[in-house]
Amino acid sequence: MNPAEYERMYSQEDTYWWFIGRRRLVLDLIRSRFGGQRALSILDVGCGTGAMSSELAALGNVVSTDLSGLALGFSKRRGLKRMCCADAIRLPLGPESFDAVVALDLLEHIPDDAAAVREFARVLRPGGCLFATVPAYRFLWSGHDLALMHVRRYTAREFRALVEANGLGVSRLSYAMTALFPLVWLVRRRERSDIEPRSSVKPVPRMVNRLLIRILNAENAWLRRADLPFGVSVVCVATRREQR
Repeated sequence: MNPAEYERMYSQEDTYWWFIGRRRLVLDLIRSRFGGQRALSILDVGCGTGAMSSELAALGNVVSTDLSGLALGFSKRRGLKRMCCADAIRLPLGPESFDAVVALDLLEHIPDDAAAVREFARVLRPGGCLFATVPAYRFLWSGHDLALMHVRRYTAREFRALVEANGLGVSRLSYAMTALFPLVWLVRRRERSDIEPRSSVKPVPRMVNRLLIRILNAENAWLRRADLPFGVSVVCVATRREQR
């Protein structure tokens, strides 16, 4: 990812509607899958500046990895200690080591995304789960993707095929960020004419930020019960099958 984007992420990750909505969604899915367990072994791959790892610590022991030393430097500022600099397709971790692997908006950065999913399956214990989000739809491609150094965007069908071909079984798959889809679509269309690619993560007025968080909270409540037919993101829960 562009180095300037890490500074932007670190400064906004704790308060910005997008990051808060995504974290709450995935934390809900983890709690739903594992119930009240508080001693999970969790791997946060592509941890970025560390906000998700910080919240995952309430659920168990977290190991945080990222390919960028700059990102890990920001994570260290949050007090994270169990970190390593690693490529997602070559994790320096033993097989069957984790109950959960979390990969938030990571796989779209990796040219060989299939190799990364195979690594996730390798380090998961039988019955363990991958919790992943990726950006949806090629027609939403814009300067935002260029600034964040994305390689691709996915449909839900494409992401299911990727996961199931590489050692995991999908137990939950849905689009997300659906309520804000029209707004994001308009912003991305406008960004295509920008001369300099830049992230769409930009400060908004405090009241607007609070409103967007409430909208995503309501949407996340719906996602606890049912899937959504389209959205800005794809969210997936995939399980490593028990060995015979």
